[in-house]
Amino acid sequence: MNSVIRQNKEFRRALLVLVVLFISNQSFGQKTTDWELEKIPVSLETDFALSALPPQLRHDATVYLLNPKKGYYVAHKGSNGFMCFVTRTEWEWGEFRKDDAAAIGFDAEGARTIFPVCSDVAAMRATGKFTALQIKNIVIDRIRKGIYKAPARTGISYMLAPVMRTYPGKPDHHDVMTMNMPHYMFYAPYLTNKDIGNIPNGEADGPVVINPGAMWLGERKSPYGYIILPAGVTEKAKIINENKGLLKRLTDYKSYFKVDPGSMQQ
Repeated sequence: MNSVIRQNKEFRRALLVLVVLFISNQSFGQKTTDWELEKIPVSLETDFALSALPPQLRHDATVYLLNPKKGYYVAHKGSNGFMCFVTRTEWEWGEFRKDDAAAIGFDAEGARTIFPVCSDVAAMRATGKFTALQIKNIVIDRIRKGIYKAPARTGISYMLAPVMRTYPGKPDHHDVMTMNMPHYMFYAPYLTNKDIGNIPNGEADGPVVINPGAMWLGERKSPYGYIILPAGVTEKAKIINENKGLLKRLTDYKSYFKVDPGSMQQ
C-alpha cells in the first residue's frame, strides 16, 4: 500500500513538472506582435505622403512607401532633390504604435542625413527582432558614435499635410493626438528655445524648437532639432479645403485620422 501511495505522489509530482514546463515553453514560444503594422493602400499612402510637400514640388519628388515587413522602398524616383514619406514609428518614445502616422517631406540635405534614421528604424521594426526600446538605444548609440550625423547646412522639412496623428509632447508623455497642423520645419541641430528667444521653454507664441532626442542625449547633444513655423491661418484653411477628399479617404480608412475634438490645432 505504501508503495502505491509513493508511486502516486511521484506521478503527481512528475505531472506537475510537465505542466510547468509546457506552460513555460508556451510563454517563451509566444512572440509579441506589437511591432506589426498594416500596409496602407498604395494610392492613399502615396497621396498622403505627397501632401506633406508644397504643390510645386510634388510631381518631381521621390516618394517612399512602407512595406511593413521590410521597410521603406522607392515607389517613385524623383528628380528635384525632395522626397516624402509617411512615418509610422517615432524612435524617441521607445514604443511601437499601430496608429502613429505623419507625412513628412525633406529637401536633399534632410534626405541625406535624417531620413536614413527613419529608414533604419522602420527596417529594424519590420524584422520583429527588436523591441522599441532596443531600437531607441541603437539609434542613440549610433548618434553618439557619429554614424548618424546632423544636417551640414540649413535646410527645410515640410509637414504641410492636412492631418497628422502623432505625439504632441515630449517623449515622457505617450499620448498621441490627431491634429490639423500644417507647418514648416527648419533644421536646427543642437539649438534650444532659449537660442531663438522662445522662453520659458518654448511656451511663448511664435516659432518653437522641438528636439525629442535631447531628452535622451542631453541638451545641445541631439542633432535632429527643428525650428517649427506653423502655416498661417489663411494658408492652413486653404490646405484643409484643398485636401477634403484626402481627409475623407484617410478617415474612411482608419477612424483615428479624425481630428480629436480637444485638439488645439483644429
